Amino acid sequence: DDGPARSKGAPPESIPAGGDLPQGGPAPGVTDTEARDVAAIVERLHDDTASRRSRASDLVRLSSVVGARARRSGAQAVASGRMLADLLMDALPHIPIRDLETLSAHHHGLVGEALADALVRNATRTTAGVGAAGGAVAAAEWAAMPLLVTVPLEVVVETIAVAAIEVKLVAELHAVYGIEVDGTGSQRAAAFAGSWASRRGIDPLRPWTIPNVLGIAGRQQLGKRMISRFARNLGTVIPFLVGAAIGATVNSKETTKLGAEIRADLRRLSSERGGLPTR
Repeated sequence: DDGPARSKGAPPESIPAGGDLPQGGPAPGVTDTEARDVAAIVERLHDDTASRRSRASDLVRLSSVVGARARRSGAQAVASGRMLADLLMDALPHIPIRDLETLSAHHHGLVGEALADALVRNATRTTAGVGAAGGAVAAAEWAAMPLLVTVPLEVVVETIAVAAIEVKLVAELHAVYGIEVDGTGSQRAAAFAGSWASRRGIDPLRPWTIPNVLGIAGRQQLGKRMISRFARNLGTVIPFLVGAAIGATVNSKETTKLGAEIRADLRRLSSERGGLPTR
């Protein structure tokens, strides 16, 4: 269910400034079914053969889950990054992370730096496609440039989608560089989310360096990173194709930059262990 339809000229749904939660209180969680739905949508968005139309449709579906969560949390939780971080952490354990063998097979036998190049290239193309689709959705619904008194839902949805795609990229780059991260699905998701937020690779041999996004300080860092991406994605609310072009360009540049930073650190960690694995 994509929620009630809105007229073409009506302003897009936005998150109310109120909210029933006290400042700093825990944001209401999504159900397990909702978290799995978000993960499934992210996986479809990650398909580099997906059309802009299908991505726009998936973003609309994602907005129904994100919108419900945002309304329960209130704009304050969104603006602080707390709701964005919590929703990302709810969905990440359900997003499949491919191992080296699967990644190599999917990319016609590539390994090492060539495989890492392919992963970054595909993720960049995917987040650019999400930005273009998000801009198109916003362009169809905004009649004029909004007064950003409340938080535009389209940008929240795009931020969640792009962050999840990038965390998946970070996790799979660890596999390419031979950095094994053990633990449960939730523990590994937390570690990779922390790696995404810090732009640093995970060193399992130095467990005290692994980012802990489950703690207060780690969750705040994750929230700040989410807000940083949110701010960059605000350009997609500009009407018509300008918003789509801005969304695609911003996401492409940011994902490329992330890939370069993470790979530089993983290269260092891999060299300490004898170099890149061949398979």
